[in-house]
Amino acid sequence: MSWAGGIPAAFRAAAHTTSADGEPPVTLPRDPAREEAERELSKGVYHQDDPGLLERALKWIWEGISDILDRASSVAPGGDTGLWIILSCVLVVLGLLVARLGLPARRTRPAQDEALFTDGPRSAAEHRRAAEEAAARGDWSQAVQERTRALFRSLEERALLDARPGRTADEAAAEAGRVLPAHTAGLRTAAYDFDDVTYGGRTAVEDAYRRTARLDEDLRKAKPLLTDDAAPAADGWTSPGAAV
Repeated sequence: MSWAGGIPAAFRAAAHTTSADGEPPVTLPRDPAREEAERELSKGVYHQDDPGLLERALKWIWEGISDILDRASSVAPGGDTGLWIILSCVLVVLGLLVARLGLPARRTRPAQDEALFTDGPRSAAEHRRAAEEAAARGDWSQAVQERTRALFRSLEERALLDARPGRTADEAAAEAGRVLPAHTAGLRTAAYDFDDVTYGGRTAVEDAYRRTARLDEDLRKAKPLLTDDAAPAADGWTSPGAAV
């Protein structure tokens, strides 16, 4: 379709149409003419080079950000330069906070839902038996869970940990590491494996179970560290805060 002076040829022709007796061109009423123009300009041929939806969205976002920055620079001391100095200082402070406090811990649910023991009181022997049954059928995830519970329950039964409902695996590992410092790394690994399987949606492998089982056996023979806050009981050691 050709254009002349920015007007479609069809409209130009219609504008100069004359009657058979040489009367002036027919003038279309305003509303029908507007509707005809809208129909004509809505054709795809006139919009082939229009920006796509994504491009328009990005442009809208960028214009919004630019507007915010322009408003901020208008009130910031020193204009644009002062604004960038302020933003740089904020980023430096955030970086120092992350370096000091670390990133937020991975947590997919409230802490009270991450308790180590969730199915009522069971003995360490019962947890070990459940772990061995799960391992026998190749369910390594449940085997890791039950063996981890067995080793921490065993520490409670020996009064190396106080029996506290709602304790997480990480908390139990940290507390046990204070009375069994030689096994601190192993306890942390066991707690990490437990959390990964129980709350992280991961599937355990046989090596993870064997590692936890070895740690459980080692802890059964381990002697706790005697501290000023702990005293030997008739049948073993007590940890700080444990009932005597």
